[in-house]
Amino acid sequence: MSFFLLPESLPYVAALGVLIALGIIEGLSLLFGASAWHWLDGMVGHEPPDGFLGWLHVGRAPLLVLVAIFLTMFATTGLVINMLGAGLLHLVPPRWASVPLAVLASIPVMRALGTGIGRLMPREETYAVSFASLVGRVATMLGHARAGYAAQAKTSDGQGHTLYLMVEPDETVGELAIGSDVLLVRQIDGSRFVAIPNPRPDLLV
Repeated sequence: MSFFLLPESLPYVAALGVLIALGIIEGLSLLFGASAWHWLDGMVGHEPPDGFLGWLHVGRAPLLVLVAIFLTMFATTGLVINMLGAGLLHLVPPRWASVPLAVLASIPVMRALGTGIGRLMPREETYAVSFASLVGRVATMLGHARAGYAAQAKTSDGQGHTLYLMVEPDETVGELAIGSDVLLVRQIDGSRFVAIPNPRPDLLV
C-alpha cells in the first residue's frame, strides 16, 4: 500500500481520484435527472472539432467517456511503469520520465476506443431534423438558466427519444428555474435553444 503513497505515484493516484470523482458526479447528476455526460457534450457541440481533438474523436464519442478512458489508461500505465522499475531495477522512475511515457501510451488507446464508441453513437445528421423541429415543444429544466448562462434541459422528439439541450432564457425572461417546464421558442444552433416559461401547463407538445 505504501507504494501508492510514493511521490512518484502521485500523478497516477490523483488520476484515479479524479476518475472516481467523475463517477460520483455523474451518478449524483443522474439521480437529479441530469447528466454530466450530456452537459459536457452540449458544451463541446455536435460538430467534431478539427486538429488533435478531432483526431481523438472529441465530438463523436462522449467527452466524459473519453476522459475516463484516458484517466484509466494513464493511471494504470504509470503505476505499471513504476512497479516494473521497482521490481526490475529496484528504482522507481522519476515523474519526469514516467509521466510522458504514460501519456504517450494512453493517447493511442483513447483514440482506438473512441473510434469504436464513436461508431456506436448516433450522428448529428440523425438528429438534425429532430433538433430543428423542437421549437414549440416543452422541455424540463435540469439546471438553473439565467441571462448569458445556459443550462441543461431535456425533452422528447415525439418518437420516444429523450434529447438533452442547452437552454437559455429569452431576453424578456429573467431566469428559468430548475425543474420548471419551458417552451422552446427559438433554436440558436445545434442543441442550443432559447425558451420561456411554459405559458400553458396543459401543453404537451
